[in-house]
Amino acid sequence: MHSPHAEDWTLRIRYAQRKDSGIYECQISTTPPIGHSVYLNIVEPITEVIGGPELHINKGSTINLTCIVRFAPEPPPTVIWSHNRQVINFDSPRGGISLVTEKGVLTTSRLLVQKAIQQDSGLYTCTPSNANPTSVRVHIVDGEHPAAMHHGNSAPLQPPEFFLLVLLSCGLLFFLESHAQSIHRSTTYQNTTGSATSTQGSPIVLINCVDQQRHRLYRNQMESSIWPPAT
Repeated sequence: MHSPHAEDWTLRIRYAQRKDSGIYECQISTTPPIGHSVYLNIVEPITEVIGGPELHINKGSTINLTCIVRFAPEPPPTVIWSHNRQVINFDSPRGGISLVTEKGVLTTSRLLVQKAIQQDSGLYTCTPSNANPTSVRVHIVDGEHPAAMHHGNSAPLQPPEFFLLVLLSCGLLFFLESHAQSIHRSTTYQNTTGSATSTQGSPIVLINCVDQQRHRLYRNQMESSIWPPAT
């Protein structure tokens, strides 16, 4: 793009994609030619909801949905939440709905819905203004449910893992019982403790070639085990 009687020449790339990254050169047709190169890096933000894509919430508890936007060249101006494709109305008669958004290198938007009821089930979508949307499906259950349950930030517990946990718990209980009996029988036992312990850039990228100085901006699991030694 060039305006008459102006010294600026602009290269416009519409709907930039990651494959558009690379070195671009602006060259003036002089003898010898004079040029200036610039490296264009197209970044693609990632949007995710922690714990998705399926969450099971106990009826009456608080739904806590946290949406994170990573790798954005700048924080999204707005983050919109919708429920079943309808923008959430924080002034609705339902009440008890709040939103906390923290913007920065990592943008976090937290949607809180208190005293969950069956009508709160459905598809929740987080839509940053400069990144792709992402969704999570919430199921409101009454009491225990065999599928994945959401408890704060803990990972869902699948049925096979649940049964394994029960077996391990029973085995540990039996071991502790036997160990307690051995302590009663022997006072010489010594207990030891060991511990192991880009929007995809904006839709339009402009590269200006001007006769001025250029500026570039670049932007335990802790496992602890305590086992008495074998006797």
